[in-house]
Amino acid sequence: MTDIYNDLPGWAHDVLLLLGAVVIALATHRIVFFIAKRAAARTKTQTDDIFVQRLRGPTRWLTLAIAVMVVMPGIDLTVRWEEIIRRVAGLLIPALFGWLVIAAMGALNESVQIKADISVADNLRARRRRTRWAILHRIAMFTVVLLTFCLMLMSIPAIRSVGVTLAASAGLAALAVGAAAQPALKNLIAGLQMAFTEPIRIDDVVIIDNEWGRIEEIRLTYVVVRIWDDRRLVVPVSKFLEESFQNWTRETSQLLGSVFWYLDPAADIARIRDKLGEVVKANPRWDGRFFNLQVTDSKADSMEVRALMTAKDASTAFDLRCDIREAIYDFVRNEMPEALPRRRQEMMLAAGDRS
Repeated sequence: MTDIYNDLPGWAHDVLLLLGAVVIALATHRIVFFIAKRAAARTKTQTDDIFVQRLRGPTRWLTLAIAVMVVMPGIDLTVRWEEIIRRVAGLLIPALFGWLVIAAMGALNESVQIKADISVADNLRARRRRTRWAILHRIAMFTVVLLTFCLMLMSIPAIRSVGVTLAASAGLAALAVGAAAQPALKNLIAGLQMAFTEPIRIDDVVIIDNEWGRIEEIRLTYVVVRIWDDRRLVVPVSKFLEESFQNWTRETSQLLGSVFWYLDPAADIARIRDKLGEVVKANPRWDGRFFNLQVTDSKADSMEVRALMTAKDASTAFDLRCDIREAIYDFVRNEMPEALPRRRQEMMLAAGDRS
């Protein structure tokens, strides 16, 4: 067998050496990840499964590249081919390492998103973790891609050699680029600040630009707000740091809703209060914390009656307010018509006389 190998031409030796390195690298990678997958399947957490799945692709190609580079000194190549392979490796190795780091960060971010479940009722802590990790993940991704691109360019001698010449004009170039990219840099810095100050979080209920909606997505430079009618409001990140807005779920998702009625000053408030307690307690949207009814204002021909009631979140509070408003109006119309303002009663009587 050794004699047959020695009798082969030089190029065949090189091909066999290269193929052997590739086969050994692929076999080693397959065995390692087979063991890792089996080990991850025995644990209760999903984090290790996510890492094994995400890192399989980049580590396979990185292992192949390293194996090829290891056996390259044993292959008889011309100076021209050595230079070509060195140039390709200078571009390929940083790209593969960058891919590996990005895959690891993606696996970490995905595991955090799974652990931070925002579907539960009290999801404040989960929303804080998910928001912070989402912003930091995008910043880290941008940094890794930028560094990888710079390392790939530095492997090209022509570009590396002009660096000295460009250094002389770096100050003017930085000023020009900074002036042109001021809005983008402003929002990028605001996004980093938002990750730690947390004026908003994923799934927060906000009112901005007179629109009610939920924070659906937080990017590096903009935020997507899902409006109640399924429209999307795209807002620059800096707007949430520089301008006022309402955040209904800053500390908790629980809300206090209000309903107003305008009734005759002679209306029996005690009866309406009793009815309010009956309909609120019977409504499944009420969270059982608090409700009351008060006369909050009065005018010559009417008085303002306000009811307060609590719900677990903003959307439930809105539906609860609508239910209570309809129920009390139905009660007043059917059982207490005298509670309607006088002008309304006069119009109803005039209509009855005409009929």
